[in-house]
Amino acid sequence: MTQTSSDPHGLADRVVPLRGARAMIAQKMRSSLAETAQLTHHADCFADALLARKAALEKDGVRVSVEDLILDAVVTVLARHPHMNGTLSEGAVHLSAAIHLGVAIALPGNLLVAPAIFDAGAMDLQARAAARRDLAERARANRLTVPEMTKGTFTVSNLGLSRVRYFTPILNTPQIAILGIGRMQEVACRGEDDRLIWRTSMGLSLTFDHQAVDGAPAAAFLSDLCASIGEAG
Repeated sequence: MTQTSSDPHGLADRVVPLRGARAMIAQKMRSSLAETAQLTHHADCFADALLARKAALEKDGVRVSVEDLILDAVVTVLARHPHMNGTLSEGAVHLSAAIHLGVAIALPGNLLVAPAIFDAGAMDLQARAAARRDLAERARANRLTVPEMTKGTFTVSNLGLSRVRYFTPILNTPQIAILGIGRMQEVACRGEDDRLIWRTSMGLSLTFDHQAVDGAPAAAFLSDLCASIGEAG
């Protein structure tokens, strides 16, 4: 864009048509909101144990991200709450025995994809982390497969590196739930003998389709996930 004396930063009004991949994403978001009954639960989750586990693994030469450790907790908790792992289509809820874990990936050009790690529940932490990195690399190279883009059973969207603590992730339909990860921050808490202590807290946001899951079981899943992350080790 040409800069002028009256517009030194090239910020003149402009029209950006929704085309190609951006148009497909826009249509997906509209249809998701139009065809589902979306509700979001928010929760605070203590992450001190998770960060301690990450540090301990790094000391042993195992390098994984905070997101990898959260995904590890997600697959563990999904196994205890199978009603959260599946899709809704043709008037029926299809619960999946396998966890095909979608991971939202932001791409250049204001684009977003959420390919699935197939059978994520059957992998150990390092294998799942390697699979996530592989998806991210292939997403940037536009080499994802159609099944990876369409066969997920639960999705995680991570905004933990931003200043966003809570948000309302839109369902990756036909999946019935998606988890949003928000930023961490230090919070003051009462410890033993009423002493003030500082702990690391993280915001989590769970959007689910109320057609398939009611509020109480969704809250139970989110509470169990927070407990699992808080006891990571």
